[in-house]
Amino acid sequence: MQAVDTEHVQESESGPPGADGKDEALSPNRARAARALHKGVFTVVLMCLVTALVHVAMVFLHVAPANAVSKQYSPQVNAWVYPLFEQNWRLFAPDPDSANRQILARTSHTAPDGSVRVSDWFDLAAVDSAAVEQNVFPSHTTQNLLRRAWTTYVELHGGDDEAKSERAVMLQQYLRNIAADRFADHNSGPFEFIQLRVLTLPIAAPGAAASKRPPVPVENRLLPWWKVTPHGN
Repeated sequence: MQAVDTEHVQESESGPPGADGKDEALSPNRARAARALHKGVFTVVLMCLVTALVHVAMVFLHVAPANAVSKQYSPQVNAWVYPLFEQNWRLFAPDPDSANRQILARTSHTAPDGSVRVSDWFDLAAVDSAAVEQNVFPSHTTQNLLRRAWTTYVELHGGDDEAKSERAVMLQQYLRNIAADRFADHNSGPFEFIQLRVLTLPIAAPGAAASKRPPVPVENRLLPWWKVTPHGN
């Protein structure tokens, strides 16, 4: 009988020399990477779950009838809900606009030589109207962002432009930022101040004769100049 080389057989069964040592060195690294990935996914899922629960709780306290908890945490609830997650019952009791509002903006920029340059009036509401008319599925931002910012601003400020509460200050900043961003998107050049002008126009009555007459503004409201961060630089 032919002798069997036992060392050769053992090497063939166990693989090339050094293979076991390499696998043993890689296994702990792979295990640590797997544990780190698992912890990362678990943390992200947990944060999303906590955020969702907090959001549902805040919105519930906002829309629920006044109670001890909602009164105690009213500042926190309002800070979370306004202005992005505002809730109301207008889905069941709609209040359509009875007038058209033309919201215009102009900016001011101080040149290096000290001269002040004021831009022409730019119709912000017309941009939204054009986007709605040319889009089969217009976004909520296009339809309501500017309009709701202005109506809420009027509700909190009344006939003047003095902010008498923290929420009024927040809405003033909200409206100012929307106007500055919209203006910068359609006009080049830097600016440091922005001013709004709002024309409230009655909805024309149906009929050919009525449509030929231009609507007379019910209100022509000029807001003060607001300081904004430079745009267009």
